[in-house]
Formats: sequence, structure tokens, C-alpha cells
Amino acid sequence: MKKHLFSLLLFLLGWSLVDGQWSMVLAQSTSQAYWTYIDTYKDWAIEQMQQYRIPASITLAQGLLESNAGRSRLATKANNHFGIKVGGSWTGPYVVQSDDRPNDRFRKYKSARESYIDHSKFLQQRRYQSLYNLRPTDYKGWARGLKAAGYATNPNYADALIRVIEMYSLHQFDTGKYRSQTKSTAATKQTESDFFQRHIVYKNNKNYFIVVEVGDDMATISQKTCVSLRKLYSYNDLPRDYAPTAGDIIYLKKKRKCASREFRKNPIHIVEVNQSLFDIAQLYGIRLESLCKLNGWDEPHAVQVGEILRIR
Repeated sequence: MKKHLFSLLLFLLGWSLVDGQWSMVLAQSTSQAYWTYIDTYKDWAIEQMQQYRIPASITLAQGLLESNAGRSRLATKANNHFGIKVGGSWTGPYVVQSDDRPNDRFRKYKSARESYIDHSKFLQQRRYQSLYNLRPTDYKGWARGLKAAGYATNPNYADALIRVIEMYSLHQFDTGKYRSQTKSTAATKQTESDFFQRHIVYKNNKNYFIVVEVGDDMATISQKTCVSLRKLYSYNDLPRDYAPTAGDIIYLKKKRKCASREFRKNPIHIVEVNQSLFDIAQLYGIRLESLCKLNGWDEPHAVQVGEILRIR
């Protein structure tokens, strides 16, 4: 687990360890894969929180980072989303993969759900007991506590968890009220339309958005969310001929002029491969025009990999 967790810091700079090889993560793909993972596993994380009092945000963040949003070899071949090795009372099957040592043994599960349950049980060990004195909404305390208790040797482990939680607003799941957070008309329609059985209204930077799924078009999104088509295009800095693709983020209110306060201590973004200025604006919920002004530009232009942008 230790060697695998070393990739967490590099993840923040756009790099990821996938099946033993370092590779630059495509920004748009990362966004799509991460939101898809969150959509898929949020209910299980909340379920585990209700049963074991582990913040759902912590479970999701660890799952995202440990499994590379469900795309790592351990996740795809062994349903292991948390990098947990054979040990303790484990007598089940395992897979072999180099980590701290060559041919380390990792637990193999019948399903991802079994991995989530075992992760909760894993955190019942004595060394983690002090964490349960924290409030379930104290994700920062939990992140730092996991590091202090020896979950990972990476000195940046807690910061990596916190960064992902805040970037993807995972803390909204710790209250169990994520479905009722939005005050828009869309919230009142959630029980009336299958659209909201397939789409969660997420919160980011004091705004609300949905993640586009296969088959969605702007007219349908407008009709179901009760936000005019004109406003949807305007809120998202989109041309009128834009056709949404699965994984795109569509905001339901006007975006803000800078990133949320969570990024005030580190108000920068490092441009990744195939990432446009528009992608970055959507990721942080910033108006494209405002992102340009923050960086001293009169109008949008192409950005280069590794370029540092201000987001606040």
C-alpha cells in the first residue's frame, strides 16, 4: 500500500500510477472518470458512514485515489478499491502485485461492494479508534488522523485526501442531505422525473451542476432542470451549437469569479495534458472571462501543459 500511495502527491500534479507505470492523466478523462466513480459509489460510501461512522467523503476519496477512479489493475482484476493487502484475519483469495516489495499480496473480492465493506472493517482496528471521537463531518480531522495512525507513510497523504474531497465537493455527502441541497426548482422535481433518478445535483463553488450522461442533450437538460436553454449556454460559456458528451459538467446557475475558499491557501492550477482553459473553468466553477482576468489575459487562448494558472 505504501508504494502505491506515493502516487497521491503526483496525482495532484496530474500524474498517476496505473498498473506500475507513471502516466499523465488526461484532464477531461480524469474529470469524467472521477465524477462517474462518485456517482457509482456514493450510496455505498453513505451506507458505510451510517453503519460505521466513517465519513463518506473519506471513503470516496480513498477509493478514488487508491483505485485511480476504479481503473487500476487491483480494482478491475480484484475488485480491490482501497489497496488493502493480505494480512490480519484474511483467509480469502488474493492477487500478486509489486508494491512495497516484489510480489506483494493484495486481497481479492467478489465485488466492489465487498471491498467497501472490508474497508470499513479494516478501519475498526484499535489504531484507528481515536478517529471515531471526531464528528462525521470533520473530514480534515479524519484525513490527518488516518495519516497519524499509520494508514500511509506518504507525508502528503492527508493533504491529498483533503484536496480531492474539496475539489469534488465530497464533503456534501457527509450530511446525507446532498439531494436537497439545491434550492432551485429542479430539487422539487427530483421525485417526479427519472431524470433525477439518473442525475445527482452536485454542489461546487456555491453553485449546482449535473454530470452529462449518454443520451443527454441541452434541450432535455433545460426542460428537466427548469433552467432556460439560453441561460444554460450562458452559465457554462458554451456556444449555441454545443452538443454535450458524457462526463461534461453543466452548471445550473451563473458561475463565480474565482475558485471556492477551499483553494485560498493554494490558489493555482497546473495545466494537464489535453486540458483547455474551458475545462479548467468548468472544473472549478469559474466564469471563463473571470479566469482570463485572474491571469491577466484579455481573452481565452490555448494553455500549455505544466503552465500555472491562478484560480483565485
